[in-house]
Amino acid sequence: MDQLDLSKYDVHTDLALEAKEMAEAATGGPIPGVLSDMADEDGIKISRVHVQTEQGSRAIGKMPGRYVTIEVPDLRKGDTTLQDKVATKFAQEFEAFLERAGIGKTAKVLIVGLGNWNVTPDALGPLVVENVMVTRQFFELMPDQVAPGYRQVSAVAPGVLGITGIESSEIVLGIVEKTKPDAVIAIDALASKALERVNTTIQIADTGIHPGSGIGNKRKGLTLDILGVPVVAIGVPTVVFASNIVNDSLRLLEDHLAKHANNAGSQVMGLMHKMEENERLQLVREVLQPLGHDLIVTPKEIDQFIEDIANIIASGLNASLHDAVDTSNVAAYTH
Repeated sequence: MDQLDLSKYDVHTDLALEAKEMAEAATGGPIPGVLSDMADEDGIKISRVHVQTEQGSRAIGKMPGRYVTIEVPDLRKGDTTLQDKVATKFAQEFEAFLERAGIGKTAKVLIVGLGNWNVTPDALGPLVVENVMVTRQFFELMPDQVAPGYRQVSAVAPGVLGITGIESSEIVLGIVEKTKPDAVIAIDALASKALERVNTTIQIADTGIHPGSGIGNKRKGLTLDILGVPVVAIGVPTVVFASNIVNDSLRLLEDHLAKHANNAGSQVMGLMHKMEENERLQLVREVLQPLGHDLIVTPKEIDQFIEDIANIIASGLNASLHDAVDTSNVAAYTH
């Protein structure tokens, strides 16, 4: 089988699951070096992708490592009972993820909330930092009074390059060198290629994180190589490129027409029907260019959603990091 070069498809996504799906659709079968399994538990879909080889990494455009994706389509409805269930499931998955990464129950952890608190779709990281339970000050100032079941947790929201003039990775590296955590947990907003995954998906990865990657920025990241300690990334897609929405809409329109009238889809779509996916996406981007390049789109309910998902992640982190926190009532420990 020829090696697939995903770059020619030019569809940006931060989700390993989507990258795997695109590669499989292009080749018509499983990708060598990439293992995956899925489970559906009471409306919560959990996908696990393990990129084992460099060949698999090149094929899907993601670093070798483990990726866990939690999808909850009903999360947009604002059901607080469902949110608590998701927080509990996230806590369980994240705890298992830490064990696989060799991060023990007493390991000191630094939580990094990446993003711009002035831009709502990018404020996920700072909002999680506001809600997590930080304990390092107690271990530093009164270690003999800390109850069993807690570990040292510190947290910081380093801002973005445009606000601070300093790369996030440089700020975090300075903190890591001074405070010496055993692991870093980085939270950031992501970009998805599919509108249905925006605001409904959480990804956990052991490959680190690259600030700004969600909107196509290539900058120094937070990884084991750079920081010297394991980095676990947590991301939620909060935006999607307008070109992807238009391209998906055209594809859905063609499928709809084809179902309701013989060959109507190809007749109405004309030359577009014969185009490859990457060719059609390029055409869409050329059409959108006069509107101000490729727009980045987020749902109008983003304010409430960011608060809700930040609370879900913070609740899950509190429960997975501290044995003393009751996983059956995770939301009681956040603001």
